[in-house]
Amino acid sequence: MMQDPQLYDFWRYKNRPKITWKNGARIAFWVAPNIEFYELDPPKNPQRTPWAKPNPDITGYSMRDYGNRVGHYSMMEAMDKHNVRGSVSLSVAMCQHHPEIIKACVDRNWEFFSHGIYNTRYCYGMDEAQERAIIEDAFKTVKEATGQTVAGWLAPALTHTERTFDLIAEYGVKYTCDLFQDDQPQPINVKTGRLISMPYSLEINDVICYNSYLHSPRHYGDVIKKQFDTLYEEGAESGTVICIPLHAYLVGHPHRIKAFEEALAYITSHEDVWVTTAAEIADYYYENYYDSFSASINQPNNLITQ
Repeated sequence: MMQDPQLYDFWRYKNRPKITWKNGARIAFWVAPNIEFYELDPPKNPQRTPWAKPNPDITGYSMRDYGNRVGHYSMMEAMDKHNVRGSVSLSVAMCQHHPEIIKACVDRNWEFFSHGIYNTRYCYGMDEAQERAIIEDAFKTVKEATGQTVAGWLAPALTHTERTFDLIAEYGVKYTCDLFQDDQPQPINVKTGRLISMPYSLEINDVICYNSYLHSPRHYGDVIKKQFDTLYEEGAESGTVICIPLHAYLVGHPHRIKAFEEALAYITSHEDVWVTTAAEIADYYYENYYDSFSASINQPNNLITQ
């Protein structure tokens, strides 16, 4: 039986110390556009193939290329209408492949965090030197292209090694989106430095909704609204986080973009919603809650199950 990786401690959802977000908000709302590059014929990884068909998969490549040619701009326009900034989950090679897209994000004052170099190169089987090289490349490339320092991490294609979280904390990354255990940020157990998990939902991720659950655009929009309604209600007791992860090759299609835009309009029409970025949520949490919440996790009342 595989042991618990012990990346985070059990933390009962009820009766935690109360979070109140900036300006008294009950919920922090952020949007995560995945701005990615999928290689036509990437290097082979013995543990996972990049495409469903043998390489090169021209069909799969061109479907994803739609996002970089068309979808990102549709997505940006929808977000602009509702004054929503993005926290970009970035394949950092995009800075060389499509600098015009990066500039469009910079011009909007969007945040950039790392999603690896390419979404077709996986961390499975990497040694420590290789993984450090990916992290250092992300910091260097994003800094040169945007002037920003990487604050967050989402492993390429959600692939990790046993040392990933310790390494990104060592390099000063503030938050990871790779864990899905909670609707509030939580301290992560790392050897050095500090790291928190940032709520990043797979349940309202357009990849899951459209490709796995086979939602219609209307159903996708309704799911986002229902997710928001529950977290907004719970946020009256203690602040919650809602994230909408996006992929422009899916949500950016003409028959889907309206459902996303309507969900944005719905969320931003409510009071006490902090429309922000993941980095700003992390900074606020570290300043106001990290120490006290770390101390509270292992208190005896946290273990009560009734």
